[in-house]
Amino acid sequence: MSIEGVGALQDNSTSISFTRVTQPEMLLTSDPGDARPLWLLTEAELPRWLSEQPPQIATWVRANGFQGERHRVLTLPGADGHISGALVGLGSLRSTADLKLWHAAGLSDRLPALPYRLAAPLAEHAATHFVLGWLTGAYRMGRYRSAASSATRPALVPPPEADLVYAQSAAAATSFARDLINTPANHLGPAELAAAASGLAAHHGAQCEVLVGEALKARDFPLIQAVGAASAREPRLIDLRWGEAKAPRVTLVGKGVCFDTGGLDLKPSSGMLLMKKDMGGAACALALAQMLMHLRAPVQLRVLIPALDNSIGGQAYRPGDVLRSRKGLTVEIGNTDAEGRLVLADALVEADAERPDLLIDLATLTGAARVALGPELPAAYSPDETLLGQLRLHGEEEADPVWPMPLWSGYDDELSSKIADLSNVSAAPFAGSIIAALFLKRFVTATPNWLHLDLYVWNSRDRPGRPVGAEAQCVRSLYRLVRSRFP
Repeated sequence: MSIEGVGALQDNSTSISFTRVTQPEMLLTSDPGDARPLWLLTEAELPRWLSEQPPQIATWVRANGFQGERHRVLTLPGADGHISGALVGLGSLRSTADLKLWHAAGLSDRLPALPYRLAAPLAEHAATHFVLGWLTGAYRMGRYRSAASSATRPALVPPPEADLVYAQSAAAATSFARDLINTPANHLGPAELAAAASGLAAHHGAQCEVLVGEALKARDFPLIQAVGAASAREPRLIDLRWGEAKAPRVTLVGKGVCFDTGGLDLKPSSGMLLMKKDMGGAACALALAQMLMHLRAPVQLRVLIPALDNSIGGQAYRPGDVLRSRKGLTVEIGNTDAEGRLVLADALVEADAERPDLLIDLATLTGAARVALGPELPAAYSPDETLLGQLRLHGEEEADPVWPMPLWSGYDDELSSKIADLSNVSAAPFAGSIIAALFLKRFVTATPNWLHLDLYVWNSRDRPGRPVGAEAQCVRSLYRLVRSRFP
């Protein structure tokens, strides 16, 4: 039996460290000194602003075709030929009060390397989003570049209205999740994911127990053990705990499949290209945990992450196998590429046994959710419609959206099996994300306040602040949900 403790593991070949509370490049300055003004202008506001400027400035803006388009930036010349300030387009935004982080996310990457300040005050919510966007837009995955960029970056004098502590914590959590998801599977396996969780726990004075290999069998996590059995890298269950014993219980469960071949139902090569991100649910759960601990949320936090590879080999579980779950329900394997719901099932049973006040699982679970909602809208499921509605509202406020989906009981019999309690897949090609959620629901029977989030965690195209690669989803919206329920 092997049980790893709180100490962090190290990958000596790359010296990877994931735990951080602030970004290396904070890109903020407290010295207003010679900071250049930034004017945030909507398309509708631009004509009025131009009418108030000296003729040479208005002429310059018109000559450069600046019309306040979203993400358009135009620097302004001073009398001495140096940059005197810059205009930032907000597009068709109704007013600056509605500004979200993605309106500002490209600025720290696209402005010349000078100090800047906002030319006009913002409301608190908009100011906080502006700082968050400024910081988030600076993210780059440069670990594997032979020469790291040493370019000087622009600096922002934070607007006094902003909640700077929250913005820095949310930006750091986003970078933490992005780093984990972007790291290739040869450098982020189950051991390294456990090391990241253990390092996070050590930083915040939390406890972290990691069950490894045969310890999973001894402690009765049969589905986690079975799915991870074919890999040379032993499967693990990460169990992090933090907070006061009498505080409300919040439990997070994150899917930590570090690489998914599909198992014996092997994916095509094109389907494996992004499978390093199949631990994205775990990354987002850890990022949310980082925010809750860093900002001292008044909760008793628990994080459970099954960390493993879904591989092929002599020990691989097979289509047609019947496996026993931690709950005692037997599962017929209809497809080995539906492994995420299996490992989540065992972890959810463990979480459900404590009847937490709020239970949330996060997983890159189905392609069906992406077909239905695309890459930017995680699918959200819960038996509690009020909980879903609250999360959706927080998602809109935080520009971290979700979309409620139905736990439609009419599809429940699609999980029936002729020889076991249930199958892990449906024989029909329809409603794949709903059916996966219904599978998980079989293993959450004591906790009414349960949320399941089916994520994508990837940007497939470049946009300001969102480079191609990993994306943290639902971290900020879930943080706001937790704090609204347990203030």
